Amino acid sequence: MLQAQPQASHYIDGAYVDDPAGAVIEVVHPGDGSVIAKLHEATPALIDRALDAATRAQAEWAALKPVERGRILRRAADLIRERNRDLSVLESLDTGKPLQETLVADAASGADALEYFGGLAPTVTGESIPLGTDFAYTIREPLGVCAGLGAWNYPIQIACWKAAPALAFGNAMVFKPSETTPLSALKLAEILTEAGLPAGLFNVLQGRGAVGAALAGDARVAKVSLTGSVPTGRKVYAKAAEGIRHVTMELGGKSPLIVFDDASIEDAIGGAMLGNFYSSGQICSNGTRVFVQRGIRDRFLDRLKERTEAITMGDPMDEATQMGPLVSAAQMEKVMGYIEQGRAEGARLVTGGARLNGPGCFVQPTVFADVADDMVIAREEIFGPVMAVLDFDTEEEVIARANATEFGLAAGVFTADMTRAHRVVAGLQAGTCWINSYNLTPVEMPFGGVKQSGVGRENGRAAVEYYTQVKTVHVGMGPVDAPY
Repeated sequence: MLQAQPQASHYIDGAYVDDPAGAVIEVVHPGDGSVIAKLHEATPALIDRALDAATRAQAEWAALKPVERGRILRRAADLIRERNRDLSVLESLDTGKPLQETLVADAASGADALEYFGGLAPTVTGESIPLGTDFAYTIREPLGVCAGLGAWNYPIQIACWKAAPALAFGNAMVFKPSETTPLSALKLAEILTEAGLPAGLFNVLQGRGAVGAALAGDARVAKVSLTGSVPTGRKVYAKAAEGIRHVTMELGGKSPLIVFDDASIEDAIGGAMLGNFYSSGQICSNGTRVFVQRGIRDRFLDRLKERTEAITMGDPMDEATQMGPLVSAAQMEKVMGYIEQGRAEGARLVTGGARLNGPGCFVQPTVFADVADDMVIAREEIFGPVMAVLDFDTEEEVIARANATEFGLAAGVFTADMTRAHRVVAGLQAGTCWINSYNLTPVEMPFGGVKQSGVGRENGRAAVEYYTQVKTVHVGMGPVDAPY
């Protein structure tokens, strides 16, 4: 099996470094509970070293032609694709996600981001503004040093989603992965160096919340990009605000997935399962409130039960496995607590609801029906394989109920009536919506939320706005007209 223990805990200024004075971080494989690596948390001295390296390297990097920066990112994308299997095995060991999934959804998505932004870099230009005899022009400039704070559900994908636009547009990045899944970001740093990225431009620091807070509050940091929970987002946003830093916050959700009675039931069930059980339900954009129009509710639930109970659970390293464990024992206990709360509140358990016997953090894919809007399982983000199915009658009713949440990350609509589909999407308060599909996030498409689910956008051309700033230059072509 692939060696999970890295050369050292951190990657700074183009090389592995460590400091045993940092607190120990044990990396646990959630498939069997075994410790697969031990790392050390970044000390203040290492944080300083990484930020100094990034500050030094960024100025020279920004001075390069954008096409030269793009070539390096595209070479890194090629290297990731060449090593996709090893990176996928590492990601499965670290996260517990099935290898069947990581082979297609994790490092591969990261490579797509590097390739896309590598190609986009040379196209980012300013504009010329005619002002009669005078004129003005704008320049798109990098922000400087960016701090990236990753989540544990898609470690290498998130690292690439943040690093690719940052680097493409002339910034440097200091990236802190989640302490739960710290391994693949180090491999990304290795690959970027091998692809020709100058030392200091992509640094990896391990640590818990204190390390993230140190980065978010440091004067050398111009921008903070976080993927995480709403409570974490509030803390990081407040810390960044002390220095009036740019932020991108991609936070949690309790997203609605609306199924009208004219929808293809098989497609709608497929979308609902992807939006609740993929990655064992540990996806921020999941459509965990599934609103099913009353006319097809019983058929929908019967077929959903059949398909859910056919899911193959087991060893994430077995490519036949379709669903693996939750990421940690703590997450498993949290999810089981929500399942018990759903039962206590009177929701009807259609299937699942139990832990699997034996080692590992396995929870059955779980479906509740007869769920009311005010139940805890319909209001709070569970981040596990728990689907809440709610009934509805009319379009106006379901839009109002779908929007009755503090969150606004995503939403989905399944219907054969395209006029209705667009009309409903227009009325939903969500940053990312799907029609007759769910949870597809190609890099070409902007991704992000509204309300408590975040600010800013990742991916697509929209990311240019969040990793650059506009400089405006007015050019006077005649004598200065002054009244003095």
